[in-house]
Amino acid sequence: MSADAKITPSTLNLKDLPWQIAWSREKCTLCGQCTAVCPVNAIEPGVFRKRSVDVDINAPYQSGSGFKVYHGIRQRTAPAYHCVGCGMCAMVCPNDAIMPYRSDEADKLRFHLDQGGQPERRGGRRNAPGGVLDQIKFTRISMLTDPALDAGRHEFDMRTLLGRILPPEQNMQQVLENGWIPPVREIYPLIIGGMSFGALSPPMWEGLQMGVAYLNEEMGMPVRISTGEGGCPPRLLRSRFLRYVILQIASGYFGWDEIIHAIPEMKVDPCAIEIKYGQGAKPGDGGLLMWHKVNQLIAAIRGVPMGVNLPSPPTHQTKYSIEEAVAKMIQSMYMAWGFRVPVYPKISGTSTALAVLNNLSRNPYAAGLAIDGEDGGTGAAYNVSMDHMGHPVASCLRDCYLNLVSLGQQNEIPLFVGGGIGKNGNLAANAAALMMLGASGVQVGKYVMQAAAGCLGSETRRCNICNIGLCPKGITSQDPRLYRRLDPEDVARRLVDMYVSFDTELRKIVAPLGRSTSLPIGMSDALAISDKAAADRLQIKYVV
Repeated sequence: MSADAKITPSTLNLKDLPWQIAWSREKCTLCGQCTAVCPVNAIEPGVFRKRSVDVDINAPYQSGSGFKVYHGIRQRTAPAYHCVGCGMCAMVCPNDAIMPYRSDEADKLRFHLDQGGQPERRGGRRNAPGGVLDQIKFTRISMLTDPALDAGRHEFDMRTLLGRILPPEQNMQQVLENGWIPPVREIYPLIIGGMSFGALSPPMWEGLQMGVAYLNEEMGMPVRISTGEGGCPPRLLRSRFLRYVILQIASGYFGWDEIIHAIPEMKVDPCAIEIKYGQGAKPGDGGLLMWHKVNQLIAAIRGVPMGVNLPSPPTHQTKYSIEEAVAKMIQSMYMAWGFRVPVYPKISGTSTALAVLNNLSRNPYAAGLAIDGEDGGTGAAYNVSMDHMGHPVASCLRDCYLNLVSLGQQNEIPLFVGGGIGKNGNLAANAAALMMLGASGVQVGKYVMQAAAGCLGSETRRCNICNIGLCPKGITSQDPRLYRRLDPEDVARRLVDMYVSFDTELRKIVAPLGRSTSLPIGMSDALAISDKAAADRLQIKYVV
């Protein structure tokens, strides 16, 4: 038996793989486009030898047999080259001769991906079906309104506030004692969450920034985008478009040398500073940009050597408590921008979120709190973290909002939430439900990737190879051969379409509630659900 044919404990056949390639010999013209476009080299040209039997009907006892050789496409079964079901081969095939299909067998590949003693890492989102947000209904409808106002009931502005909103008397006290009141920004309630320059490809990042600029300057929608941890291109830091950006600082401090050096040359202030303490998809873990993505440009912006893994520590190494974080980190960021820019922390959705919120409520420097739920996406995480750690965002948000209500501060500290919003395509409905549960706004990332750039990842373990830089669409790759597939102008155009569509749907939900002047933040009497346990947990109506 040859070395190639040797059967080992990790030898798999096609039936063991989650995705199988169906190839038609009759349709295929051997153009090679499918093998060229496959990001994981799951298919390769092959030479096939087929035995054929020739039977002469006139002389049946003189039949013979022979072998025919033909060329075709072969699927590889090695775990390192397994098909991820992205379907790029089918997209480029001119003859519809090839297509990946989901296996009808249980996925046995996951038992063999630990070769070398490394647990499985995956990008994308966790594979958790369903969710409570999609079950929530909006049951409070205002039937009796002023007919003169009906025609314009959808014409109000969709705005929310980012920043500490103190009562007038406390603002006056701040002015008298410190000559300062907390800065507040009026923004659109749908924020593009932190996806770093490095995690995303240059065309994807550029396309998002172009789309955000167009939405602000041409559409009048104050949309904001978070940078994620990784810094910014120097030209963005010194441009007028910085006002649309939320700069994120995380435990790795990547890119912050470049940002600090650019402060004296900034034409405008950033929208806000977000200090990331946790990520919903992998709470307790730091971020990780794998070496596959650390090219010369990313290394220069982040101030690190090229081609090395860039892990962020699980916590900020100089901070040992949230109290110290507020005293040191938040106040130092305020001072860096002359107390003109809101600063707020982002944490994972956990049962300890209330402790963080209670501390923030005592300090006027905290501009808000962002909570990232368990269904949030990630560029790279261990499967055990993505699938078995975290807290659903709805109940975590509800606990925090009701805690603020008990303190009488529900209008002071804005809560922003993310993590699986729009997971099944219901972005506006999910966002509206979370606002009525107490959120001032929502953060989305994976939905933007899917809507604006055509990300192929799904909860059925399709694709989800963001972590290794082989994104078939070029969204999360730093390989020029892959990211040239993505046109930044197309990304910007689709992002604008997404926001206009979201805006229309959100108005359709909010307008009938009778709240034509503001978002229905905390308006939980408008919500109902047919799950009794969920209704009791969220303190909303139970309907059947």
